[in-house]
Amino acid sequence: MKYHHPIRRRLRQARRYAQAAAVPGVFRQGLVIPAHWWDGHPNFGDDLTPWLLPRYGFVPVYRRARDAQLIGVGSILEFVPEDFEGAIWGSGLIREVARPLPRAHVLAVRGALTRDLIGAPASTPLGDPGLLVALHIPRPKTRWRVGVVPHGHHVSHVGLRTAISEAGAGVHVIDVHRSAAQVVREIAACEMIVTTSLHGLVTADSYGVPAVWTTLDPPLEGGDFKFRDYESAVTPGVSRRAALHVGGTLAGLTRWARTPDPDVVSRLTIDLQGGLARLPGILVGSKRYPFLAATT
Repeated sequence: MKYHHPIRRRLRQARRYAQAAAVPGVFRQGLVIPAHWWDGHPNFGDDLTPWLLPRYGFVPVYRRARDAQLIGVGSILEFVPEDFEGAIWGSGLIREVARPLPRAHVLAVRGALTRDLIGAPASTPLGDPGLLVALHIPRPKTRWRVGVVPHGHHVSHVGLRTAISEAGAGVHVIDVHRSAAQVVREIAACEMIVTTSLHGLVTADSYGVPAVWTTLDPPLEGGDFKFRDYESAVTPGVSRRAALHVGGTLAGLTRWARTPDPDVVSRLTIDLQGGLARLPGILVGSKRYPFLAATT
């Protein structure tokens, strides 16, 4: 049975209800809302929407973009219809192509590039909600010198695998095809991060772990747009991209690892949380404690 099969999707929703119920007071105080995130395969970045929202009093039920009232974490705004009237929270585009969303309530978007391409005001808050993870999971004791966070497309990349094998002890490869909490803890337990996964970079920034990102073949859909978009919010005018050349080493990458200005990260996290505080006022027809609905 495939990951996106309706039965498996319902089972995931049931598990998310159970996980949300473990957050104190969420069903007493919160709203159950139809939300959209990428749910086509297991990936910790996509898992951040259903993991984060209960910590702010919202229990998300997965819906297709056209049926959702909230669009969450990820490069998913291409899926949103132009007449969408719900809320956008920290989402981004995958390609650098204009996608006007004139009716949407934009609580925040991932970066200035997405903001301009969807036609949102210059005053729109920026930032990826993954920056909030350090507020909810304390940083564990350091276990590894370098954490490598390859995107799923790059797990078998020959140059990266060679660089890892030659780097010696203290290097840990982090599997992104697991839950948000599992992957976040492993990233936070590293002294520095090398990543081709955007949320590897975002998570490192949340904890103040020095990080560097690189691009590999096969290129990700949209190329490096989502990285540039995110960095326009957290390190405007400065990129932490480094190239892994043929025969290159991890040391050659890690010397470019940097942390963003903590004051900038703090401001972005405040704005992202402020966006969620506005959410109840713009939700339409949300109900408290509905029966577990079938997901589509």
